[in-house]
Amino acid sequence: MVGGIERAAEISSVSKSHVGRMNNATDPELMPISVVFALESECGVPLVTSAMAELNGRRLADPDAERAADWNVLASYTDVVRKAADLTSGGAMAIADMVVTPAEAHKMDRDAAELQRGIGQLRQALAAVIARGGERVGLHLVKGELRDGTV
Repeated sequence: MVGGIERAAEISSVSKSHVGRMNNATDPELMPISVVFALESECGVPLVTSAMAELNGRRLADPDAERAADWNVLASYTDVVRKAADLTSGGAMAIADMVVTPAEAHKMDRDAAELQRGIGQLRQALAAVIARGGERVGLHLVKGELRDGTV
């Protein structure tokens, strides 16, 4: 994930042969914590830390990901409402003269497809909230401004 054994050696400040031994699944040598930290920091994925947590019956939680899930629900919902309004207003204009032209039908179909994609994204965001057992969204309206509730 960091670009191979030579790149891992550069990042971790250990020799290529040492990194090669640590890369060998049959070698019993453990990776030093400083190497784990350097490599995980470089690739941005806590592979070893996650594995260690799992071995102890735990899992890592990313507080930013949980806040992102809150935002995803809000953003997805407002996007669906906007797309539904586009379909509704475009459809009303097309049907107003009791004739739907091919161009109007194509526009309504594009709007319906956008709405369908938006509903899928909303359902994914809601599934994340359901999987966490639900919670209060961490946003509040304060004096007409949207704030995330952090101090």
